[in-house]
Formats: sequence, structure tokens, C-alpha cells
Amino acid sequence: MSSRYIGPYKIIEKLNPVAHRLDLPAELEHVHNMFHISHLRKYTPDLNHAIVSEPLEITADLVYEEQLIQILGHRIKQLCNKQIPLVKVLRLNHISEEATWETEEEMKSKYQQLFEVILHYIEKS
Repeated sequence: MSSRYIGPYKIIEKLNPVAHRLDLPAELEHVHNMFHISHLRKYTPDLNHAIVSEPLEITADLVYEEQLIQILGHRIKQLCNKQIPLVKVLRLNHISEEATWETEEEMKSKYQQLFEVILHYIEKS
């Protein structure tokens, strides 16, 4: 199912009681910016709609590399007669709900320093 409404967009001109011109973003430049009032809905402000983003570090070749910042969990995935260790990882610029399960082997090869911190913590306990 697709969204019925997009936006919110600011009304920049009321042409008459039933026609309004909207301030649409550049990616919607191919859309006519005049709408009948029946196609519009009043936007009720909601703090959950606010998206705060951190600045991204992009390399010269325009590549963004995700950085692992924390390991949130560990589990073993059983496949017939094979066990695959998985870790739940949180990446920079993501919230905990966006954490993903990755193979422990792959994460150890890329982020050995995080696993050393975990082992050091476990040894102290």
C-alpha cells in the first residue's frame, strides 16, 4: 500500500477559496504546484515527525562507510548441523531499533578492537 499523502509542504499562495499553491521541493518540480483543497490535509505538528541527523563523513570518491560503535547482543543460529555465531551491532548515526544481526566472524575481522574491549570487560567480571 502506498501513502495517500506526502509532505508537509507550506502553502505559499491561496489562489481562491478552493485552490492553493504549495512550495514543493526540487525533486517534485515535475508536479504542478497548484492543488484543490480536497487534496490537502491540515498538518498537526508531532515531535515524533522530527528527524535529527548527524553530519556524514564522505570520502573523496563519495563513499560513506558505516562504523560499528557497539555490540548489543550475541546468539547462535542453528542450521541443521552447523552453528553460526551472530552479534547484534549498532552503527554510528543509527538508533538501537535499527541494529542488525551480523556474523561474528565478519564483524571480528572488521572491528577487532570492539571484541577486545568486550573480552577485557568479561575477564574483569
